[in-house]
Amino acid sequence: MLTLIIFVIVLSILIFVHELGHFIFAKRAGMKVEEFGFGFPPRILGLKRNGTIYSLNWIPFGGFVKIFGEDGEHARETGSFGSAPARIRAMVLIAGVLMNFLLAVVLLTIGNTVGLRVGLVDEQIKAKARDIKVQIIQIAENSPAEEADLRALDEIIAVRVNSNRTTIKTVPQMQNVINSYRGREITLEIADSVTVRDVNVVPRVNPPPGQGALGILLAETGIVKYPWYLAAIKGIENSFYILKETVIGYATIIKNLFVTGRAGVELTGPVGIAMITGQAARLGFAYLIQLMALISINLAVLNIIPFPALDGGRLLFVLIEKIKGSPVPKKIEAGINAAGFMLLIMLMIFITTKDLLKFF
Repeated sequence: MLTLIIFVIVLSILIFVHELGHFIFAKRAGMKVEEFGFGFPPRILGLKRNGTIYSLNWIPFGGFVKIFGEDGEHARETGSFGSAPARIRAMVLIAGVLMNFLLAVVLLTIGNTVGLRVGLVDEQIKAKARDIKVQIIQIAENSPAEEADLRALDEIIAVRVNSNRTTIKTVPQMQNVINSYRGREITLEIADSVTVRDVNVVPRVNPPPGQGALGILLAETGIVKYPWYLAAIKGIENSFYILKETVIGYATIIKNLFVTGRAGVELTGPVGIAMITGQAARLGFAYLIQLMALISINLAVLNIIPFPALDGGRLLFVLIEKIKGSPVPKKIEAGINAAGFMLLIMLMIFITTKDLLKFF
């Protein structure tokens, strides 16, 4: 229940900020905003000011903005979405994406001020870090690690074989220990946010290429914090780095789908994100805001992809209109968006089903 509550709060903040971007830009552009709601109907209460209903709704997932004429009607009426120049409409559509990125910058700025756990990718960062750990950051499917119920963000404290105990200090040390015991059962001392537990596992003698004997990806991590006057700069740097890696990730998935017909990575949906959010919250505030920043940037990138029913898809129609000098017929645009929406729903059902089978 706590995981569900935290997930709802996190998702609501991310979606609300996205819709707030559309709302602010639409208002500044002189468009009539009929309603700006927190949550989704049915409505609990509403207050009308300056022609806009500000509503509080029963379904607590983010919010929504209803702009006059956004469905393509009333295109010639003053204040409608369709009556605005293409450049203005594009700005309104992009605004939600920009707000998600800015939210990530704010979250990471706060995190850099209080201290974030980061990968120690070089000695300069490592020199600033405290509470250094060797953590699991990824687990391969059908690997010994997955079968032993190891989890992402688990810390490896030590490895025991009979009476021999090796305290783990670095990733290369852990790799050497694992490789020296291939084919033999070892005991890992694992720490998570709550407990320290023993996990028995047998490293594979001949693992699949790129997976390693246990099927885990490790990283040395530590808590790094910055003075307030550097925290914002680092927040911007971190956000652009996550943005770059997210774009590369989505591009790789799309390429794999066209080349091999498979995504090539494990996809997760609301259920999986909820489980990860609960885990991050249990690990601490810094983990949670890092995850929120990551999801916020993912939402930004996902929404700007030129796929029907997404902001990027609507932006594509505005671009086509700008190039050809006339709008795409509304029936065609509505049909394409409806088809895209159905495909997204089908994908969501498929991924959610996989998540349910995996986690429960």
